Amino acid sequence: MSILIPLAILGLLSGALAEKAGLLSFEGQGLAVVSPEVVTIAPHAFEYRDATEYFRNGLAIDAPKRQEAVMVPLDVMKYQVTQAEYERCVSDAACVPSEAGATLPNDSIPVTGVSYDDALRYAAWLSHHTGQEWTLPTDFELAYAAADRFPDDALGIDPDDRNPAKRWLADYEREARRAASVDPRPQPKGSFGISQTGLVDFAGNIWEWTSTCNRRVDLDKAKADEDLDPSSCGVMIAAGRHRSPMNSFVRNPKGGGCSVGAPPDNLGFRLVRRPSLLESIANFFRRATAQLLATIIKT
Repeated sequence: MSILIPLAILGLLSGALAEKAGLLSFEGQGLAVVSPEVVTIAPHAFEYRDATEYFRNGLAIDAPKRQEAVMVPLDVMKYQVTQAEYERCVSDAACVPSEAGATLPNDSIPVTGVSYDDALRYAAWLSHHTGQEWTLPTDFELAYAAADRFPDDALGIDPDDRNPAKRWLADYEREARRAASVDPRPQPKGSFGISQTGLVDFAGNIWEWTSTCNRRVDLDKAKADEDLDPSSCGVMIAAGRHRSPMNSFVRNPKGGGCSVGAPPDNLGFRLVRRPSLLESIANFFRRATAQLLATIIKT
């Protein structure tokens, strides 16, 4: 017990230092950039259906849904990256102008008309200017963060049913539900509600790029395809009201590049913040301290 108290104190000190570091802003190439507002997604269990496309006997089947228990918190941007935020990267010559354009970049309107590659450039720029690591979320992380707002694209057909007509009908009904928005124009922050976890505007009329590569698995093969490295993958998953595989260079989803189904209204993104080593240590001690206190209270 004597060693546990110093460990708990060290955890608290580490946490304080990490929080202080998160408030710092760094200056580079004449620009002062403040870290975006984030929500911390508390560890929780949730059901996740893989973004992979599965096939059996030549027919598409639903990806399996599994129960996942995430044990660590996730810091994710509360809002999608805005026009004004993206324009700062453009002004710094680190990003290229969005295809949607904006004569007066608005800090309340999400940026659209950006590709996966554009999002990566912005993440690298933001990381450089804040001294923190920002990346695109994986599809799994976005599902974890969006919680009740994340879509389930399942057809709901028995995987052993070989009647293609049932799949055609189910697919037709699904695509009908994916009809384009009445007004596809980007809307101000908060126009599309908040998830149970505090994520704002997910599954509105902007689909968000992820770092997950689109994969197809034929279950009749002796060995499934290996996971693809995102750096060598040309088709990535964008998630919103439904998942949409998109070529990484596409900026206007209506102009082509959507592998299947109804295209997204718009393409934008939000980022996740990876914890520093100091923050990881602090989080570890916080969890250890909480578990210790819970054990003491029970006994």
